[in-house]
Amino acid sequence: MKYANNILETIGNTPMVKINKLTKDIPALVLAKVETTNPGNSIKDRMALKMIEDAEKDGRLKPGGTIIEGTSGNTGMGLAIAAVIKGYKCIFTSTDKQSKEKFDALRAFGAEVIVCPTNVDPEDPRSYYSVSSRLEKEVPNSWKPNQYDNPSNAQAHYESTGPEIWEQTDGKITHLVVGVGTGGTISGTAKYLKEKNPNIKVLGIDTYGSVFKKYKETGDFDKNEIYPYITEGIGEDFLPQNVDFSLIDHFEKVTDKDAAIYTRAIAREEGIFVGNSAGSAMAGVLQMKHMFKEGDVVVVIFHDHGTRYLGKMFNDEWMRDRGFLEVERKTARDLIAEHIDKPMVTIGSGELIGHAVAKMKKFDISQIPVIKDDVIAGSIDESKIFQLLVEDPKLLDKKIDEIMGAPYPVVSEETAISEVSKLITKDTPAVLVKLHSGKYHIVTKYDIISSIA
Repeated sequence: MKYANNILETIGNTPMVKINKLTKDIPALVLAKVETTNPGNSIKDRMALKMIEDAEKDGRLKPGGTIIEGTSGNTGMGLAIAAVIKGYKCIFTSTDKQSKEKFDALRAFGAEVIVCPTNVDPEDPRSYYSVSSRLEKEVPNSWKPNQYDNPSNAQAHYESTGPEIWEQTDGKITHLVVGVGTGGTISGTAKYLKEKNPNIKVLGIDTYGSVFKKYKETGDFDKNEIYPYITEGIGEDFLPQNVDFSLIDHFEKVTDKDAAIYTRAIAREEGIFVGNSAGSAMAGVLQMKHMFKEGDVVVVIFHDHGTRYLGKMFNDEWMRDRGFLEVERKTARDLIAEHIDKPMVTIGSGELIGHAVAKMKKFDISQIPVIKDDVIAGSIDESKIFQLLVEDPKLLDKKIDEIMGAPYPVVSEETAISEVSKLITKDTPAVLVKLHSGKYHIVTKYDIISSIA
C-alpha cells in the first residue's frame, strides 16, 4: 500500500506544466512550477516545515510551544498545518490588505489571527512585524520563525524546490522567474540551480511601492520608493536577509492592475487556478519576452491557490472598483443583436400614410425608414403622423413622400454606443446601422436605454 504517514509527507514534488496560450508570442518554452498541490496550497509549506524542524532540533521550539509569526497568509498556513500535526499553538499577525479568505483559512486550523494596518513603517508598534515581535516576548514558551531573516527559509528551497526544477527540466532550465517577498524561494532555488549551471538567469518579480528593484540596480535603499500597493505576497518596504541580491540577475516591476488581470487570465486561458503573485510573475514574463529566445526553458513559480483571492482578484465588483476590470465596449452591433436576424421594416415613398400606420401597429414600432429607387430616401415616425392627422384626418390617403422627413443618420456596426446616442435627438428619433453585409438595422432610444439598464 502507498500512503503518507501524515499530511506533512505530501509537501513538495509539485508538477511542472507548460504554459500555452498566454505565451504564444514567446519563442521559449515556458513552464510553470505549480505549487498549489502542497497541502496548504502554496510553496510556503516547504519552508514552514523546514523552519519548524530546524527550531525543534536546536531547542528554539519546545514541546507544547506557541508559534508566533507575521505572515501574508501562506506561511501561516504552512506553519498552522505543521502545528496541528506536531501539537503547537499558533498566533499570526497580518496586514489588512490581505484577502479575508487567507484569514479564514488560518482560523480553520485553529490559529489566532491579529490583523494590523498596512500603511505603517515596519518599526511602527502597530505594524505586523512589531506586533509579532512583542507577542513573542509576552507569550510564554513561544517562538517566532521570522521567515524574512530565518536561513531555514532559503535552505528549504535549496534542498527541495531547486533540485525538483533541475530534475523536471532535465537540467535544461535557462531562466527562473519568481515573485520576491521574503526572498527565501528565489534565493534558495537560485543557489542550487546556479551551482548546477552558473549561466542560468534568475529574474525576480517586484511590485511598484517596493524597494527591491532600485536597491538591486543602485545599492540605494530609497524610502521614496515605498508606498501602499495592492499586490499580495511580493515586494517589501525593507530588506529581508533572505533576499540574496547577488543571486538575482534582474528585477522586473509589475503594476497592481497587470498582476490582477493576469491572475484571472491564468485561470481563463490556461485552466490553472492560482493566486496574485502568480499573476504578477506571468505579467513579468510577458514584459520580459524580449529576453527569451528559441530553445530557452523558462520556469516560473506559481506560488499559491486562487481560492485565497475569491473576494478580490476573482471578484468583478472588487476589480471594477479599482479600475482593473476593463469595461466592455459596446457597439452599435450590440444594440441590434436581438433582432439582427430579422429584416428591417421599411416602406416605399409611393405608399399611403395609412399603410405606414398599419405597419406600425403590426410590428409595434414607432419609426420606419422610407425607400425610394431602392435606397433609403427618408423617414417617417408616429409623432409626426399623429401631429398631421390631428390637423387633417384625411392625411391617411396621401403618399408617404409628401410628409416624409430626412433619412436617419447611418453608422457602422463598430460605432460605440456613446457615439450612437449622440445622434439621437428630439428631431432624430432613430439611427441606422449598416452592417458589413450591406444590410441595415434600425436603433432607437429605447434600444440604447435597454442596453444600459
